[in-house]
Amino acid sequence: MRMRSLNGVLAGPPHIDPNTNGLPGVGEAEKIVGALLTFGVIAAVAGLVVAAIVWAFGGHSANPALVHRGKSGVLVALVAALLIGAANVLVQFFWNAGTGL
Repeated sequence: MRMRSLNGVLAGPPHIDPNTNGLPGVGEAEKIVGALLTFGVIAAVAGLVVAAIVWAFGGHSANPALVHRGKSGVLVALVAALLIGAANVLVQFFWNAGTGL
């Protein structure tokens, strides 16, 4: 009888929710992640500018390899900016999907 009730307790979900005051430094970690997002956007813009310059230079010098690398760089920079901008939404979506399992 005792074993049956213990198994019922152990098999249930732990009912643990995230909190912002469980460990010291959570606020600072949020600031660091925000700064990383800012640096990521700056890097994406810089990458876009450099890739566009390479694309233009390759087009004007009739160098198909440079054109291809420039186009690829533009695409990578745009996808990086998209992922950086959507990071919060993507994590929240998968968090909600995971808690619903």
